[in-house]
Amino acid sequence: MRLVSVNVGSPHNIGEIQGTAVTSGIIKSQVDGPVVVKRLNLEGDRQADLEVHGGEDKAVYAYPSEHYRFWKDRFPEMDMPWGTFGENLTTEGLLEGAVHIGDIFAIGSAVLQVTQPRFPCYKLGLRFGTQTMVKLFLESERTGFYLKVMKEGQVKAGDELKPIERAWAAETVTDIVREVKRSE
Repeated sequence: MRLVSVNVGSPHNIGEIQGTAVTSGIIKSQVDGPVVVKRLNLEGDRQADLEVHGGEDKAVYAYPSEHYRFWKDRFPEMDMPWGTFGENLTTEGLLEGAVHIGDIFAIGSAVLQVTQPRFPCYKLGLRFGTQTMVKLFLESERTGFYLKVMKEGQVKAGDELKPIERAWAAETVTDIVREVKRSE
């Protein structure tokens, strides 16, 4: 398991909904070199709407690189650099079905804990040019997951993701996504 890319961005206008400009931090750019992971986000990263994004339990968003091929097949005309889904950390070898809520990982000198899946909003639809993407994202069960910062530190592309504590008895990220899908 390793970190493929570290991505950050600042809020800016990503489109309009019913004539109203929408601001989001979903557009991320890959960073070369180490990035400081702070309690509420990565250095250089900001969220536009702190009521639904960010905070201690959603300080960092991770997304598996393995899912990019799936989405590229569905949106072949779209350029998809790392960070396309708004993730801070693009990972390899860490899929939702094997990640339990409460798992703790060391990445670089930081320590992060899995807190919850990402549930998409209309801003992901704007990013992909279709609100159908919101439903497709959830149905695909390729949601990625949020992380809480247990210990601040630095991370960089290529860092190993080392399990410190696995919450084997807890639900996986996929289990929770399936529960939400059943309840809708």
